[in-house]
Amino acid sequence: MDEEVENKVILHGSFASPYSKRIELALRLKSIPYQFVQEDLQNKSQTLLRYNPVHKKIPVLVHNDPYRRSKVRFWANYIQLHLYDLVIKVVKSEGEEQKKALTEVKEKLSVIEKEGLKEIFSDTDGEPTVTNETMSLVDIVMCTLLSPYKAHEEVLGLKIIDPEIVPGVYGWINAINETSVVKDLSPPYEQILEILRAFRQMSLSPVLETYQS
Repeated sequence: MDEEVENKVILHGSFASPYSKRIELALRLKSIPYQFVQEDLQNKSQTLLRYNPVHKKIPVLVHNDPYRRSKVRFWANYIQLHLYDLVIKVVKSEGEEQKKALTEVKEKLSVIEKEGLKEIFSDTDGEPTVTNETMSLVDIVMCTLLSPYKAHEEVLGLKIIDPEIVPGVYGWINAINETSVVKDLSPPYEQILEILRAFRQMSLSPVLETYQS
């Protein structure tokens, strides 16, 4: 097989999808050439369905390095599938529902602490080290979810990431936040607070209206 074909990276995604953009950002940061395949989400290609037969969703990254693929995709998918909705639920809810969601978030973070970091940072014995040059897809997924964790904690009055319980995850996210690329792209802290407060108020307003009626 031709070497260029053997090493080709193909990204099946959508220009409007933030999840596709995560992978594109990772590929560009790593200077990895890739081919982008725009998917029609109403009429998904057979290639997309073959590589993601269960969820049938974008993005799908196709390449030929089994170790790298398994490590990057597993933990990126773990964070996306097991943490994303829970973090959103913590922001959108209150009372017992919020408490339950927060407990689940902490359980998932503990799994990453105990099992994920040693695989994600295998070259440094599980010690999180992130730079612009070494930032991977897993870093980007974690960044887009929990980079503004301090703002979440201030708005909610809750501790989401406890450095005493998950010191590795705590160090990882702060290492991500210290990279120049993340600093350059991050909005001002006060603006993040404003957005989170507005989102939470909008999410809870139907509940408040129900109680008032």
